[in-house]
Amino acid sequence: MSILRPFLSRVIRHGRLTVIAPDGTQELFGEPAPGFPEVVLRFASAKGMRRIILDPRLGAAEAFMDGDMQIEQGDIMELIQLLRMNTPWDRGSKLKDRGPAGRALDWAKTRINSINRRGRSRANVAHHYDIGNDLYRLFLDSDMQYSCAYWPRADMTLEEAQAAKKAHIAAKLALAPGQRVLDIGCGWGGMAITLAKLADVRVHGITLSEEQLALARQRAAAEGLADRVTFELVDYRDLAAREPGAFDRIVSVGMFEHVGARNFDTFFRAAANLMTADGVMLLHTIGRFGRPGSTDAFTRKYIFPGGYIPALSETLAASEKSRLIVTDVETLRLHYALTLRQWYARTLAHRGDIVAMMDERFFRMWTFYLAGATAAFESGGMGNYQVQFARSRHALPLTRDYMAAAEARYRAMLNQGDPIVTRT
Repeated sequence: MSILRPFLSRVIRHGRLTVIAPDGTQELFGEPAPGFPEVVLRFASAKGMRRIILDPRLGAAEAFMDGDMQIEQGDIMELIQLLRMNTPWDRGSKLKDRGPAGRALDWAKTRINSINRRGRSRANVAHHYDIGNDLYRLFLDSDMQYSCAYWPRADMTLEEAQAAKKAHIAAKLALAPGQRVLDIGCGWGGMAITLAKLADVRVHGITLSEEQLALARQRAAAEGLADRVTFELVDYRDLAAREPGAFDRIVSVGMFEHVGARNFDTFFRAAANLMTADGVMLLHTIGRFGRPGSTDAFTRKYIFPGGYIPALSETLAASEKSRLIVTDVETLRLHYALTLRQWYARTLAHRGDIVAMMDERFFRMWTFYLAGATAAFESGGMGNYQVQFARSRHALPLTRDYMAAAEARYRAMLNQGDPIVTRT
């Protein structure tokens, strides 16, 4: 009996997992079932098995990255899917790979790790986003939207779904010509450029990534929008001190996850101070279903140091302290899973390019990250929230009808020969 049997026999009931030990002996877990993957693992060394026992999530990731754990049938997406499908969050199940002491330690490490002062915030952003624009071009859509797309239809292309996301968000901002819009965490500039074109507004995007800043500025200039779409390398806290009340609208997509749990109050206070008296903000963020939790060790170490996925309760409680009125909340339950599967497929299709650009270990790490994230949104406790805030109860129409009308108009504009989507 291998050292993995106590853990795997408890978790794998549906689907089949075959584990081949370094000496060639095999163990079978679970029973084949419709819709559940069948995966075969081979361990090259006992070290790989011990790593998983000592720290199941980080250990499995590093064993896979280093080649100690090899997948002979299926792939890393199917392996993680098999584990998560057997422990769906919706039915009260979870991967019980940490005891109470371990969970308390993870919680403490998450809070300490997410004390994101200005210098540390910039370093954390650089860790993930300054690894090269060429890598992101290989698996993102043509507009380089690195956040959850929006899928009104399951048969859409990734490009169509990301355009639909931008229209969906723009409609919730209740834009009017001439308004000044702030994009906090602007990425490579696609959202800012699109908003400027859709609604004739002026947009200022801020980022802490040198790579994103350079490309965003280049794209705005190429579109002839440098006079209306500007970008800056600045922390949101510093901008709030410099330009109070300067913006009619704020949009933030996929940035709040990097703020850190200790800084939620600071973020919303800065956002409130940056807006005019009748300002509106749309926050698009990954969110945790249920109660607050912690960031797993693999994500803290390799993917998003300093990051933390908030529960909705944490997000709203922090916003209330700055007297921001929550005017609309939408939960996107499976949209990110659909997006991530597209990114994963494109990553596999460009394996040779990514290995040549980075190395084999990085490629395995990246696929582990995308596969784990997909499973978290399909069976785990993750989703996406779009939360609309207003500083005044009079800032928006009394009903939500304006959203649907604006979204239909914006989607029509985006679909007319693709005149809005910018190219890299």
